[in-house]
Amino acid sequence: MASQQPESPSHGLERERDAIIAALGPVADGLAATFGPMCEVVVHDYRCPEKSVVAVAGSVTGRAVGGAMSEIGMRVLARGDRATDELNYLTRTDGGQLVKSSTMVLRDSTGAVFGALCVNLDVTAVNQAHALLGALAGIAGAGNGAEPPVTTFGNDIDSVVDALVDAHLLRQNQTWAGLDRARRLRLFRSLDERGVFAVRRAIEQVAVRLGISRASAYSYLSQARATDRTAGGDPT
Repeated sequence: MASQQPESPSHGLERERDAIIAALGPVADGLAATFGPMCEVVVHDYRCPEKSVVAVAGSVTGRAVGGAMSEIGMRVLARGDRATDELNYLTRTDGGQLVKSSTMVLRDSTGAVFGALCVNLDVTAVNQAHALLGALAGIAGAGNGAEPPVTTFGNDIDSVVDALVDAHLLRQNQTWAGLDRARRLRLFRSLDERGVFAVRRAIEQVAVRLGISRASAYSYLSQARATDRTAGGDPT
């Protein structure tokens, strides 16, 4: 009788990660049930960035199983094992909902980051009530804090990548043709730092969005990363 081959370390880690992901499904259901209809809990598996959503409980951002990560998740992915939890941050959806969120990274027994557990609370009504109560109490400027950034949440990773490219150009108040070489490199460096190019076929999509060839996009990305290395930064 042939002896059973020992399990390889990599296969063992994959089984461990699968077990963690599976265990978090009921946790997501429990958290969403506890906090009520304004809560959404999403479990991400970064081993498939384009379809990272593997479990969803509740509905705030409209994601479904098989959907894409947001730009926040892409930023975590870009940091790799250096990623840390991002807790209690505010953002807005494209539809104007004010969302308070926490993103907690998932690590295997080696410390490698392979996913995230995200909790999203729709606090739009709470914020409106706070502003109303402040106005009734005569508190000037109640509810008028710094405006949180708009975050694209979608089941299609292409929409997230397009939104990141468009947002960068909007901040520059320029089209691609209006950017000089330094700002073009800065755009590619910014997208790289946000994890865009960890997504399969993203370089081709960015090229189409900017109206340039795929070869040009690869060239700008290579130059941006080379500039980072020369400056002593951490290439992503």
